[in-house]
Amino acid sequence: MGKKVLVTGGAGFIGSHVVDRLVNEDCEVRVLDDLSTGKLENIQTHLRSGKVELVKGDIRDASVVTKSLDGVSRVIHMAALDSVPLSTANPDLTFDINLLGTLNLLRSSIEQHVDRFVFVSSCAVFGDPVSLPATEETQTNPISPYAESKLIGERYCLGFSERQLLHTVVLRFFNVYGPRQSINTCSGVVTSFIDRCRLRLPLMIYGDGSQKRDFVNVKDVVGAISASTKSKGVEGQVINIGSGEPTSINDLAKTVIELAGGDLEITHVKSRAGDIKNSYSDISKAKKLLDFEPKVTLQEGLKSLFDEKMATR
Repeated sequence: MGKKVLVTGGAGFIGSHVVDRLVNEDCEVRVLDDLSTGKLENIQTHLRSGKVELVKGDIRDASVVTKSLDGVSRVIHMAALDSVPLSTANPDLTFDINLLGTLNLLRSSIEQHVDRFVFVSSCAVFGDPVSLPATEETQTNPISPYAESKLIGERYCLGFSERQLLHTVVLRFFNVYGPRQSINTCSGVVTSFIDRCRLRLPLMIYGDGSQKRDFVNVKDVVGAISASTKSKGVEGQVINIGSGEPTSINDLAKTVIELAGGDLEITHVKSRAGDIKNSYSDISKAKKLLDFEPKVTLQEGLKSLFDEKMATR
């Protein structure tokens, strides 16, 4: 067996795919998740086979964190309150979970002699990027408590690395989509569009739809996470993880409608306060340090997710 890896938030959408990858790599895997948003069914097969251990608990609980890190050599930290609307409505809870929880993990990781700590951050730290495509050096300008908490979490991790207390890596995810992604008000435009297709409703676009996003498939993201746990020369680095390709919301809607048979309409409504106009990545650094090369095209990825959601309606 390989070294033991802790995945916080490992029962969630992205986390469960990470767990799949680690199991396939013959790693011992422990998941720390309070199951508030994660689903047991996402990792149930691994739990039954004994290849994954679940610690149900809150990352804010220091004793639970200490227990979960016993014997662990690598940490992939994905647990977070990641809803922008909820963070705006309850910033105290957001900072409590995302910052206190992260500090608990960082401190305990030092005590448990963890070899590498991978922190999953977000392109939300850029706000409306001052230049595009956004590089890791592009000025940050978070416009929500969630984004602010992620940026502070990054600084915590980089500070620990700079002081040589812990080998940390920060990955900034752009718009991740794929199988197992929940359909709800906080899950993003891809699943929102597919859900409206499922209900045979017009696809609703905020604003004129010209705004661009960087959609990256979860399978490609998982490859980047795996590489970040073992690649040399990545300690203390911030690395963008995206497709590197901008897609307008109008084009996204047209693609989804084609998958649905081409007989749905698009409705434009007023832009929401705080919505970002354009956000897409420069992934040169990921290519160099992680040998990262996105392989799943948007058309392929959307079809896979569309087929999954249509099969469960």
